[in-house]
Amino acid sequence: MERVVITVTGRDKVGIVAKIASTLAENNVNILDIRQSIMGNLFTMIMLVDISNSNSGFEELIKKLDKVGEEIGVKVIVQHEDIFKYMHRI
Repeated sequence: MERVVITVTGRDKVGIVAKIASTLAENNVNILDIRQSIMGNLFTMIMLVDISNSNSGFEELIKKLDKVGEEIGVKVIVQHEDIFKYMHRI
């Protein structure tokens, strides 16, 4: 399993989860866990996904999610799970 952490932040609006999830489904990426929160107008979401069966490479998937993020006005950050854990260790 090749696990990746995706974080999404931006102004809350209808369709953010749907657009990100649709992009992942189109690329055969399995969502393992998803958490979201809305604080006032701020939308935040973190997803743990498995890209081992993806029909796109890691870099290509990043580009696709960046493009979707730009279209809907949110920031999307994609990191391999190991990098994410290393960067956020205490």
